[in-house]
Amino acid sequence: MDCSYFDAGACRSCTHMGMPYGEQLAGKQLHCQGLLSAHTELEWLPPVASRESGFRNKAKMVIGGTAQNPTIGILDADGHGVDLRRCGICSPGLLACFPVLANFIRRIRLTPYDVPRRTGELKHVIITESPDGEVMLRLVLRSEQVVPRIRKHLPELLAALPQVKVVSVNLHPEHKAVLEGDREILLTGRETLAMRVNDVTLHLRPQSFFQTNSEMAAALYRQGREWVNELAPASVWDLYCGVGGFALHCAAPSRNVTGIETSTEAIVSARLSSREAGLEGMAFQAGDATAFALAAEESPDLVIVNPPRRGIGKDLCGWLEASDVQHVVYSSCNAQSLARDLAALPSFTARRARVLDMFPQTTHYEVMVLLERAA
Repeated sequence: MDCSYFDAGACRSCTHMGMPYGEQLAGKQLHCQGLLSAHTELEWLPPVASRESGFRNKAKMVIGGTAQNPTIGILDADGHGVDLRRCGICSPGLLACFPVLANFIRRIRLTPYDVPRRTGELKHVIITESPDGEVMLRLVLRSEQVVPRIRKHLPELLAALPQVKVVSVNLHPEHKAVLEGDREILLTGRETLAMRVNDVTLHLRPQSFFQTNSEMAAALYRQGREWVNELAPASVWDLYCGVGGFALHCAAPSRNVTGIETSTEAIVSARLSSREAGLEGMAFQAGDATAFALAAEESPDLVIVNPPRRGIGKDLCGWLEASDVQHVVYSSCNAQSLARDLAALPSFTARRARVLDMFPQTTHYEVMVLLERAA
């Protein structure tokens, strides 16, 4: 894949841009194998390749420039807007939204937030596209000042972008280098974006996490389901479950599945998906994964973990070591913390692993490992 923004030095976020894709994928496989080289019994399944371009289902774009000439992209070193509205890793559906949003900003005079001067209102737009082409739009504002104006003109935007089904405003009043604030104001009657992944429909609320590559997310959940169904556990915990991707894929008759996630919004979504699918034996609870495990009176047959980049940590590793859990499916976006966690689980043997290229054009990837308690 070639990128004019990268070639011009305007954006260097995709550090592997221009490198042949086969080399990228092979390099990620070698990197992961090197980090997990201590696990000599590990069977490496073939890596799962992604599309090179147009794969990203979510765009988190900084709004810069002026109300009359807004930029949609990133900020340069001086805090000025750099327009990236033709970014090649974004899905075609996302790219189609950017010029319409620029016109909307111009038409209703939404002043972009000026970081150096700390003035203006509109900080970011966050857009997510479902596999079916529906879109969730979030406008990150400094205050509620322009919300009435947005409400007034929202029908015009929805007429221009009928694929947009969920719109919200996120309030981020502080001058901090973070994407969004805590408070969300829904502007549409519909609250969730339906994400159809394989044969499961997940519901994404505005502040819920979902993988940014829908095709790789589907492959990730299929692999997890395959391993779980092969082992046929009677009870499964999905820790760090998000909106329930792994848990809902692993539902089966006579199997109890429990999902744990800190985000209350994500748990509401997971419960909705479970109810709609008519699944039995499913339970979702908001809370800390480690605290839940430490307080539990019994342990399940199998545990799925899909932690943030820091990994699951020594306390949860210690609980797994002392538990009766027989198998662990570990999905990691950071093979370095994965290697550290596996070293803290000497009672388990890493049996299988697979790299999935969730993030082409970068050094990042997802890796799944199946662990079995040693005899």
